[in-house]
Amino acid sequence: MMLRRLLPSLALFLSGCTGTLTGYPSLAKRSIENAPIGESAPAPIVAQADPALQAEVDRLAGQAQAGATAFDQAYATADRLVRAAAGSAVSSEPWVAAQTSLSTLESARNGSVSALASLDVLYVERSNAIADGKATGGIEQIDAARRTALTMVDSQNDRIDALKSKLAQP
Repeated sequence: MMLRRLLPSLALFLSGCTGTLTGYPSLAKRSIENAPIGESAPAPIVAQADPALQAEVDRLAGQAQAGATAFDQAYATADRLVRAAAGSAVSSEPWVAAQTSLSTLESARNGSVSALASLDVLYVERSNAIADGKATGGIEQIDAARRTALTMVDSQNDRIDALKSKLAQP
């Protein structure tokens, strides 16, 4: 009885397989897949130079450089006073002199920090103007000046932190 049910099912199954032996698509590469792909590069957007923007970027880059120069000049004194105060007790005369020189050093770098902040604001404003279609280009000049100012400020931060680590903390 079971063989009776199995035989028609088996016949139907095998008849379904015989018709598809040659009907499967080939997995070989088709000739169209070997054809070269022609892609065109998008046309570069030529941005008009904005003299007012360039002047502002140049002014801020100069301000950052002036801050770095002032910092470098004040650093020598701060370094000497911090080395002299290393190991001194908190509130001792050498320690207070070193702390004062560190404050002077932090003030001397205001030009760099302020220029970096202004460049950050300018970058965001220009990015928004470009996104809104109100301006084209200028981001590259701002970003280059920002990276330079950021490098200066990071270096100054590292040097101040190294000096502070030599002094006793209250």
